[in-house]
Amino acid sequence: MFEVDVKPRRNAASVFRPLLLTTFLAMALIAYMPTAACAVPGGAGQSPEAPAAGEPTSFDRAGMWVWYVERSEGGSVPEIVSRARRAGIGTLYIKAGDAGNYWSQFSSGLVDALHRGGLDVCAWQFVYGERPVAEAKVGAAAARRGADCLVIDAEAHYEGRYAAADLYVRALRARIGERFPLSLATFPYVDYHPSFPYSVFLGPGGATYNQPQMYWKAIGTSVRGVYEHTYLFNRLWEHPIYPIGQTYMRPGRGEILGFRRFADSYGGRPPSWWSWQETSTRAWDALGAGTAGPIAGYSPVTSHPMLRRGSRGDLVVWAQQHLVGAGQSQLSVTGFFGPQTAAAVRSFQLSRGLPVDGRIGTETWPSLLEATPVRPRWSARRVRTRRGSGARSSRLVGPSRPRSASLPAKAYETSPGPAP
Repeated sequence: MFEVDVKPRRNAASVFRPLLLTTFLAMALIAYMPTAACAVPGGAGQSPEAPAAGEPTSFDRAGMWVWYVERSEGGSVPEIVSRARRAGIGTLYIKAGDAGNYWSQFSSGLVDALHRGGLDVCAWQFVYGERPVAEAKVGAAAARRGADCLVIDAEAHYEGRYAAADLYVRALRARIGERFPLSLATFPYVDYHPSFPYSVFLGPGGATYNQPQMYWKAIGTSVRGVYEHTYLFNRLWEHPIYPIGQTYMRPGRGEILGFRRFADSYGGRPPSWWSWQETSTRAWDALGAGTAGPIAGYSPVTSHPMLRRGSRGDLVVWAQQHLVGAGQSQLSVTGFFGPQTAAAVRSFQLSRGLPVDGRIGTETWPSLLEATPVRPRWSARRVRTRRGSGARSSRLVGPSRPRSASLPAKAYETSPGPAP
């Protein structure tokens, strides 16, 4: 999941070792799996049917992330299944692509074998925004190969790239359907990344599950600290939050158990863990140990962040989208909270019987989030026009982005992970 420095140099390990087969899985497993292949995605399969609204998805099972299958139990599917079961893991998140390149380790044979072992299998792809349509094709190819869900891992490369994010999401949803389980896994601290297009990836038509990378040791905080900071902002996207914890950097048993208990305190959605190849025996034991449920006597953070005159960033974009959706049609979506936005907020507050102060805080956010946000078209598009003679034609409207897209990150809370 930490791949800011590994742009398709995955070919360092060109061939996976043959998988270790057992008799009962012999017909289902893959005997040869090259890594990081740059082949064009293909396959004639169809995306699996999406679950009905309200039904559990693969996100609702404790998960483990896999970067390289060959470095997870040596690539032995029976051993992967056995280890996962002992640790209470129900879903594997397996890398299926990098940029516009499909990774052939994510195959229908592997998915079928893991399904036979009782595991759900989600694909994840690391995206850069340079070739968004090609990236969308990679995600769709993984869905066709039987993925139960798909995860977008978008990080620093996508900061400021609203048009690319918009094009990627539209192209992906056109291929996998509007209901296929799709999540975003990215920086947990929204306020650190004012130019990251959370409002696109988690906005209308985008991902409907939120998996923030809550690596407390890498961030340099506590388990409690990472939960309180992450949930304060991420709840504003109104999608189920499934925290990703860390088993790299050798966290203690108490930290892992504490992360699981805080997950119970913040809604009970099971976490997943980065990553298999860096999980020690002690960490595996902690994952499989029973927990006592929510933290006794702890009250989760329920307040909302404050936006006011001078606020800038994607959270302002998100608020402006809702204000326009609530009837403030004169408002421009810029990512800058200026006089026009303050006036729109006051008008909204007046219409809802809220205290009129022109600020968006704990009292205003809940009412504002009830409005359906507009969906800006940041990517280029063709618009039909009619000439004076009545003849129809079209013109190209170029890509755009909010003014806040040029803002630098305030900090990078997580640092690049270990080299492959």
